[in-house]
Amino acid sequence: MAETKQPQPPAPTGRVFLIVVDATAELRTALRFACNRAKKTGGRVALLYVLEPADFQQWMAVESLIQEERREEAEKLLQDLSAQVNELAGTMPMVYVREGERAVQIMKLIDEEPSISILVLGAGTGPEGPGPLVNYLVGKMAGKLRVPITVVPGKLNDEQIDALT
Repeated sequence: MAETKQPQPPAPTGRVFLIVVDATAELRTALRFACNRAKKTGGRVALLYVLEPADFQQWMAVESLIQEERREEAEKLLQDLSAQVNELAGTMPMVYVREGERAVQIMKLIDEEPSISILVLGAGTGPEGPGPLVNYLVGKMAGKLRVPITVVPGKLNDEQIDALT
């Protein structure tokens, strides 16, 4: 009787696809793209959530309460996204939570974590363009990053993303 070989998962590559978590609709497309690429190449996904400073510096108690609420929201969102990554990519993601300006924290994390090999961003579909983060990182900062940036069009549906990856 002939033995049927099961397809083997790809060997781990050490490639880490960094996703910046935010409240935009295009996060979903970037996440699916990164998960598919990680699964097919034996890589992993990393999620970065940046808590940006609140604008209540004269009221420290209010600022502290707002930051605590934002951190709780971030943790809940990261738990939900981690479950999605596990389902799509087959591995739990690396998770980072930072405080500060989003673009600065992205640059710092990439510099500090040698395992991060690709930054995956979703492009907005609205009339204002791909979004301020994409504009900044792909424009002014692209030459200063040590990793390539993949910009995934935000209007792609799941089937289109699956076909691309």
